[in-house]
Amino acid sequence: MTHKEYLRLLKLLQRYNYEYHTLDTPSVSDAVYDNLLAELKAYEAANPARVGDHSLTRRVGDQPSDKFQKVEHVYPMLSLADAFSFEEVVQWQGRLEKLAPGEDWQYFVDIKMDGLALAVIYEDGIFSQAVTRGDGLVGEDVTANARTIRNLPLALPPGKKFAKYLRGRLEVRGEVILYESELARINAAAAESGQPTYANTRNLAAGTMRQLDPKVAAARRLVFKAYDAFGPVLNSHAEVYRLFKDLGFSHNGRAGVCADTKSLLKKIKALEKNRRRLPFSSDGLVIKVDDRELFDRLGSVGKGPRGALAYKYPPEQATTKVKGIVLQIGRTGAVTPVAVLEPVLLAGSTVSHASLHNADEINRLDVRIGDTVVVFKAGDIIPKVEGPLKELRPRRSVKFDFEAELARQHPGLRFRRAEGEVAYRLADLNSAKDKMLMLSLTHYGSRAAVDIDGLGEANSRLLVAADLVSDLADIYALTSEQLLPLERFGELASGNLVTAVGARKKPPLNRFIFGLGIPRVGQQTAADLAGHFKTWRAFAAASGTDLTDLDGIGDKTAQSIVAWLADPANRRLLKKFEKLGVAPADAEIAAGPLAGKNLVLTGTLQSRGREAARQQIAAAGGRLQGQISAATDYLVIGRNPGRGKLDKAAAAGVKTVLEDEFVKLLGDAP
Repeated sequence: MTHKEYLRLLKLLQRYNYEYHTLDTPSVSDAVYDNLLAELKAYEAANPARVGDHSLTRRVGDQPSDKFQKVEHVYPMLSLADAFSFEEVVQWQGRLEKLAPGEDWQYFVDIKMDGLALAVIYEDGIFSQAVTRGDGLVGEDVTANARTIRNLPLALPPGKKFAKYLRGRLEVRGEVILYESELARINAAAAESGQPTYANTRNLAAGTMRQLDPKVAAARRLVFKAYDAFGPVLNSHAEVYRLFKDLGFSHNGRAGVCADTKSLLKKIKALEKNRRRLPFSSDGLVIKVDDRELFDRLGSVGKGPRGALAYKYPPEQATTKVKGIVLQIGRTGAVTPVAVLEPVLLAGSTVSHASLHNADEINRLDVRIGDTVVVFKAGDIIPKVEGPLKELRPRRSVKFDFEAELARQHPGLRFRRAEGEVAYRLADLNSAKDKMLMLSLTHYGSRAAVDIDGLGEANSRLLVAADLVSDLADIYALTSEQLLPLERFGELASGNLVTAVGARKKPPLNRFIFGLGIPRVGQQTAADLAGHFKTWRAFAAASGTDLTDLDGIGDKTAQSIVAWLADPANRRLLKKFEKLGVAPADAEIAAGPLAGKNLVLTGTLQSRGREAARQQIAAAGGRLQGQISAATDYLVIGRNPGRGKLDKAAAAGVKTVLEDEFVKLLGDAP
């Protein structure tokens, strides 16, 4: 990054910061902001002499609004340093132990709530003032609005047990939040009256607390969740939470103390696993040194206390740069644009490519090579581009010309876009016959299809170039003598390929159907078709009505299958398969521990890959679905699960199982 680029990034982040802290109307997600801020910090770490006092890293928040009276905090409301992996948490622990060796280290862990930080002051046990974080040193007096929060005590309970807290000043800090259900209620009412709706609970909670009319706050069910206190001696953060319970303050019941690194990791995983079930928004956890005396002794560094850390969950959005746009031709001739990205961590995995859908989407987003873009996970698996950050666009960027790029990347081929369609396709599949045949052969021989060892892309290309095959069935007529003259094919390799092809003359019905490359027929659809029709003869004779009677087979898929089977060229191909002795094996009647059960996977399994899991589920009599539906029986949760599937499973009442439970469900399935 050049210094000019750094200054542009700083200017953009200052704008985002102002939108978030002062206007309460952020235009980007926290994940996008965190990504860009990390880039800023990396530059400043490498160029400390060029960092000015106006940098965001020199401040906690933004300037308070002029609408409310400003109040100086007695105890600064510092923000926390971020950690984005457990390794960073361990490094933080190591730094603390070097600063204070020999201490009994225990850590207090709580859920990080996404709302508005608030300091609530009690004088002699009576609520007297509420102040926002502001810039960490000076906040805004929102006492009138805070009084409307129904779960915030306006007077502390009397009694000898609490006597020391009923004398003098007690400051309780917490987060003002809104539950997702309340956001839905407010948005429904707004939509009904023709008013604009709100994007998320954080924006609405913060905006509500800064309304000049307390009646607005009173009409919204704000919630105060306490997380810290300053007053008479409190020895630990765990003791503070026990005090909250006694004094009537709502707090997170899932918080707790961890005695070592192992228990800390276990706590983090447990809270992260259950975060989708929370009634409010959360993007991570807060980890503190539990001993408050030790916490204070550690002091602060930069803008936050040394003894506390904000652990952020893997982002479901991230920013990165577009290095190129590749126009891929699929085996059906359709063109799909794919963005080549600088690798970035997204939802627990490294992403280097993202879908751009089609030419219209590129034009709508105005994505260009060199842009800094926001990427996100769609359907938990496929990364997609949300849009560019045009403020960071290179000065000499050029608008992407789809048709010119088609000509450049695929010289000699012609493409057309039919009226009413969004995709460009090869104008004449025959003009690209060799390429399409190579792609079809590679697909047919792939592990997910017929699984022919040695029939990968390189060998498929050689077979096509040597005119040894003109369709899929021709591979079953190959001989070692035909292969020997080809590059890469000695006696051993020639014999191995012929043997591997011959061993697949009776492929499982579902694999054969998938291997044919019928448009709209993926792995699961092929498995469903095989499971229903049982034999190739029954499938080949199916009508459109027969097909649409199947759960999950829509009109377009049924029409595609019927059209493919009726095509004269495909009928000749199937006859040729039959003549060469290729006879797909009948599908077995489902039996086993998962017979009749539908499963969905989310996240990454540690013991096996997704394809192996699919095969084992089928062997156990079950069916792997792509998405949660009313027919789903189990959601299997792997590492870094997707929020969408977890939310849908919870809404549909689908049972969730972890990987070890899933292995037990499989029984003895191979």
